[in-house]
Amino acid sequence: MTAPSEANFKRLYYTNLKHLRLKGLQPKTIDAYARAIRRIGKYFAYRIEDLSEQQLIDYFSDLLDSHSWSAVKLDLYGRKFFYAHVLHKPWVNVDLIKPPKAQRLPDILTVDEAKDVFGTTHTLSYRVFYFTAYSLGLRLGEGLRLQVGDIDVARGRVHIRDSKDNKDRFVPLAQSTLDVLRRFWQVHRNPVLLFPNRHGGLMGASSATTPLDRRGVQNTLRKVVATCGIKKRSRRTVCVTATPPI
Repeated sequence: MTAPSEANFKRLYYTNLKHLRLKGLQPKTIDAYARAIRRIGKYFAYRIEDLSEQQLIDYFSDLLDSHSWSAVKLDLYGRKFFYAHVLHKPWVNVDLIKPPKAQRLPDILTVDEAKDVFGTTHTLSYRVFYFTAYSLGLRLGEGLRLQVGDIDVARGRVHIRDSKDNKDRFVPLAQSTLDVLRRFWQVHRNPVLLFPNRHGGLMGASSATTPLDRRGVQNTLRKVVATCGIKKRSRRTVCVTATPPI
């Protein structure tokens, strides 16, 4: 990659990041669209301003050999955004690229499977997080963003903020979940976060300003599920009445 093309790509890339943030997209979407531009840039030696339809067909064909249709869709959407808001050019619509439509129902853990997951998770913060997410029916990001002020004890509900499509919602708060969260808070005593990060250990948890690491939560759950011998793709259940983990 020559110096001029490198400098121009970096300029376009960071301009794209600014537009993604200003559009109010979810952090996960911003990461996916930004990753798409990095991947496309690398494939075309960082010259991506005037790609032809045939070049895009070649790119997405190669991408599908190593990635899922989900990645193809994200790269399509990411590049469409890049064309519209950074290059200000008409989108080159590649009609041949049509990811199949799929609607899948999540696999639901049984109560016994949920008990196995909680009992096999040895790290307290992860164990409480899994129980809370399952008992409230939360997505991973929703659980990580929970704050002390989101727990409405008087009304018996939890305020879930910045959910899918940037919408808030309320979910019922079971007494068992409230009891678990109260005991867990007595351990870390962070005034804001329900699940502070573990970087500074127990001593640093009370002053942590970021939640548990997403990758750490995912990797630990993957190992726990494998240990439990659970074969289901989804680890989420709407309601768990298993014994509280602490």
